[in-house]
Amino acid sequence: MILLWRQRRLLNFLLPAFIFFLGLYLGARFADYQPLVTVAGRSKRLLPIYSVATKEKKVALSFDATWGAEYTPKLLATLKQHNVRTTFFLTNIWLEKYPDIAKQIAAAGHEIGLHSATHPHFTALSEAEMERELQENSKKVQEITGYKAELFRPPFGDYNDAVIRTAERLGYRVIQWDVDSLDWQEHMTATAILERVLKNIKPGSIVLFHNNGRYTADVLGPLLERLKADGYQVVPVGELIIKGDYYIDHAGVQHPGQ
Repeated sequence: MILLWRQRRLLNFLLPAFIFFLGLYLGARFADYQPLVTVAGRSKRLLPIYSVATKEKKVALSFDATWGAEYTPKLLATLKQHNVRTTFFLTNIWLEKYPDIAKQIAAAGHEIGLHSATHPHFTALSEAEMERELQENSKKVQEITGYKAELFRPPFGDYNDAVIRTAERLGYRVIQWDVDSLDWQEHMTATAILERVLKNIKPGSIVLFHNNGRYTADVLGPLLERLKADGYQVVPVGELIIKGDYYIDHAGVQHPGQ
């Protein structure tokens, strides 16, 4: 009995020790290997495009329009001054209030994407409701601006497989962002917004702004000057993303197809 008790104590000591040292060995053995999810590359779940894998110093600035237009004329004037075209994602609730500004956006050569008709959380909708939101949004964009949209940004950045599947079935590429300016937050100053964007931007980035953020128009000029000085070219999202064969990895980065 005493011998059996001692054997059990020894086993209880040796087994955890063995597992501990095995973990150390395996950790050292595979430390230089990429995680399995990175090796696998492609994402199993459906994802929008957050950014693009590219060595070219190209980035896209995007502006969501859901409320207000007070600062938008200054924003458009700054873009024109710097000869830069960007992407505006428009909702019907905004288009109906500011059709003339929407026409100015299109006339200036900017890209227009869909942002829904009523700005709902798409993951709370049925696929039929999602389809109606997109179709009504597309129709309104065309009626007011004459532009045929090819991109869609889900309101609130809210998506799941059904959202991606529905949008793609209707012919729209779903676009997110990898740099959030946070220009909608009340506590964010112009300096804080500018520093945040410059700190996080990189080749292939898609930056999220809002057309009527309090300081967005003030930040835009200094940002464009800094990006130009750093060798970046600013293009619409549609010119940044890969149009042919591609895949999206687990982080939402779009890569050329292989």
